[in-house]
Amino acid sequence: MTMTPDSTLDARRRRARAETTSNELQAAAKTLGLQLHVLNPSTDQDFDTVFARLAELRAGGLVIGGEPFFNSRSEQLGALTIRHSVPAIYQLRGFAAAGGLVSYGGSLTDAYRLVGVYTAQNLKGEKPADLPVQRATKVEMIINLKTAKTLGLTVPQSLLGRADEVIE
Repeated sequence: MTMTPDSTLDARRRRARAETTSNELQAAAKTLGLQLHVLNPSTDQDFDTVFARLAELRAGGLVIGGEPFFNSRSEQLGALTIRHSVPAIYQLRGFAAAGGLVSYGGSLTDAYRLVGVYTAQNLKGEKPADLPVQRATKVEMIINLKTAKTLGLTVPQSLLGRADEVIE
């Protein structure tokens, strides 16, 4: 199960990116013998409909697409996944901290550190066009063990050992 936003802002580019992501997820699901349903909330009010649909589908889990629409709603989504007993993963740490099962994504701390490096170089007089292109490369996995227990899931020790943080 995955959720991706349906937004009118920059719609063509978002649709293309969502379609590419959906195709990749569908291929991965097929390889694993899983069925994937794509749900597209576009407002906060759509979340109730999405979670009702998850229940109808008897979804075994939820992957929340890494879209800006969801970034400011990670706490809301974490709380909804707990309330509806849906194991879910999202890219931001705040999601796992708010009750989501797992967050897995780029480190915001690492990204902000790079912003600081660029800012310092600009303040020293370097031209932005002359600076090398860099991107954060650290990926973090946070597992909410409390949520796993609430959902009746056992997280393998091998996965817990790879996590950057385990919330108990």
